[in-house]
Amino acid sequence: MKIRKAVIPAAGHGSRMLPATKALPKEMMPIVDKPAIQYIIEETVDAGIEDILIITGRGKRAIEDHFDRNVEIQTALEERENQQMLETLERIEQLADIHYVRQKDALGTGHAILKARKHIGDEPFAVLFGDDLVVSPRPCIGQLIEQHARYGATILGVKEVAEDVVENYGVISPRPADDVYIVEGLIEKPSPSEAPSSLATLGRYVFESDIFDYLEKIEPASTGEFQLTDAIEMMIQSKAVYACPIEGEWHTVGDLLSYLKTTLAFATQHAHIGEDFKAYLRSGVYFDEG
Repeated sequence: MKIRKAVIPAAGHGSRMLPATKALPKEMMPIVDKPAIQYIIEETVDAGIEDILIITGRGKRAIEDHFDRNVEIQTALEERENQQMLETLERIEQLADIHYVRQKDALGTGHAILKARKHIGDEPFAVLFGDDLVVSPRPCIGQLIEQHARYGATILGVKEVAEDVVENYGVISPRPADDVYIVEGLIEKPSPSEAPSSLATLGRYVFESDIFDYLEKIEPASTGEFQLTDAIEMMIQSKAVYACPIEGEWHTVGDLLSYLKTTLAFATQHAHIGEDFKAYLRSGVYFDEG
């Protein structure tokens, strides 16, 4: 069945990015000249999905405002005859058919995705986490959609990571199967000695709709949150789950250092300022130890 819908969980507090995220949703933190969530939406649309459900929470109204029309800004740009920016903003407003559901209590990613059940119904669907950006000639989620069409099963996006950082991710126990893996286990944030591989999940999934049944069965973790990885692990015990190695550069924005690294990477590749910015970096102005 064709993947027509996507879910983007965006209800987290962004505590690792405080105080910047005290009033600004972490998904709206700018990566050069666009908020992080816009890159996610654009990836989704480029993969052929135009029905998007964003799971929000308290203090996330800025996300809705960003993808809505702002008459005051539009009028000001028209008065200044800034046609280029008018067209840019119009494109943002018309990117996709975006819906919103609020997660009233911050009860984890599993609980957030379960809130999408009524909107999704019995269809397979994509899930994209806003902390992960992937730069690739082929949309990252599109690569998973291609494999879903082949296998008709849940597909996890994975990427090789260094051994000393596996403890930051969910890591799969893989069994090779052609150009994908059959997932035999999934461990959340293992120590390097406990990690079954170096293949980490990167916040991109295509699920069969029965993931909702597993999400309803899981118990809360010690933090009180319902974790998506627990539902996936339960699914693995009863049916085939696959993992697709992703082509492209994986960037994360969930903490301050990774956010700065991602911003730097995107700035150097920016169509308008990239070359000037690289020249600025080469000048070494900030690396003078004197």
